[in-house]
Amino acid sequence: MATTTYSDPLAPFFEHSVSAAGLERVLQVVRRHLSMDVAFISRFQDSDRVLDYVDGEAGCVLQPGQVVPLGSGYCLKVIRGELPEYIPDTSRVPAAMEIPETVSIPIGSHLSTPIVLEDHRLFGTLCCFSHQPVASLAERDMDVLRAFAEFLGFYFDLAARREKEREAVAHVIRAAMQDGHLRTVFQPVYDIGRRSLHGFECLSRFDMEPLRPPDQWFSAAHSVGLGMELELHAIRRALSSLECFPAALPFNVNCSPDFILSGRLQALMDDGTDLSRVVLEVTEHAAVNDYAALAEALQPFRARGICLAVDDAGAGYSSMRHILQLQPEIIKLDISITQSIDRDSHRRALAKGLISFAHEIGSRIVAEGVEESAELETLGRLGVDFAQGYYLARPLALQDAVLAARGAGRPGATGMRGARAAGA
Repeated sequence: MATTTYSDPLAPFFEHSVSAAGLERVLQVVRRHLSMDVAFISRFQDSDRVLDYVDGEAGCVLQPGQVVPLGSGYCLKVIRGELPEYIPDTSRVPAAMEIPETVSIPIGSHLSTPIVLEDHRLFGTLCCFSHQPVASLAERDMDVLRAFAEFLGFYFDLAARREKEREAVAHVIRAAMQDGHLRTVFQPVYDIGRRSLHGFECLSRFDMEPLRPPDQWFSAAHSVGLGMELELHAIRRALSSLECFPAALPFNVNCSPDFILSGRLQALMDDGTDLSRVVLEVTEHAAVNDYAALAEALQPFRARGICLAVDDAGAGYSSMRHILQLQPEIIKLDISITQSIDRDSHRRALAKGLISFAHEIGSRIVAEGVEESAELETLGRLGVDFAQGYYLARPLALQDAVLAARGAGRPGATGMRGARAAGA
């Protein structure tokens, strides 16, 4: 998971600017600058050459992805010194005329230079050719080609490093799922009016090195294509504990809009999960491009009793769009509004407006991040329905959460702050 820092000033350019389309453009520039008909990048792979990128005029005989024997053509012979790097007229070079492609393609002039990685390994070659001789080809043209080859060497070297980093991250993420390094903790959510336990928000914790916040692990998983798999694993792990708790308690689980749209929620139906106890918290910061599609994907689950919550309301523009478009049963006030609300009239005014709006549309409000008694009292006066935060209870291990839930159902049991001592 460590991030490698590269000192080369071109690194940011490659990371953010050069794509496959960008490399194709590089080839086009090379070819046109040198007045060639075809330019290509060949990657040496075992006993073959793979033409990863090709730029040529209409009717070009070479195609991207084409695989040819390593010993055929000009490339390997140039590397071995059996042919010069640039040939203005192939008919004047006997070794070139012995190559079948010189006649079959045909090749009248040719330039080729190796692409070398930082550790001096040979990646392949950057080559250009024209169907007709080009008498003006000179060393200055080779200098241009070598400069582009150096550029490409840096790019492919950085790409290889990035791929190794991706593989390392993917390995760690898979290990977390397979080896039990991901566990669920349960943060109590309390009913302010009743002063009693209402339910739990299920949160993921990663017990492995390097120690990182959960959101960074999920972000890393998404960066290597394992985000949906990790989300499903976390949700399944959380909901597998449902049967340990009293049937009336709801469980909040976090998921991204993309996860919902992926169709993986169907796994909850297939698992036989009691959806009437599940609250899906859609993260506020996650962008949604098609709300109609998201609402349609949610419909069969909401019909089965699942509730929807919009997380981090008030922290940004996305939350209000989520609320208006998805009509959630629950709206969660962001910690940025909750903190110091007892001392800040602007926060109180904003919260009051959101609470009034929520109740008007039939939604209930949960205040997140409650850390002081004065905050809780103020939120209660404003009409907030539920609250969670370290003042009330820290996230609990499964055993402690079960004890808290069972105790909450008994007359005289400890109320809103009873679980604080057991927090994990």
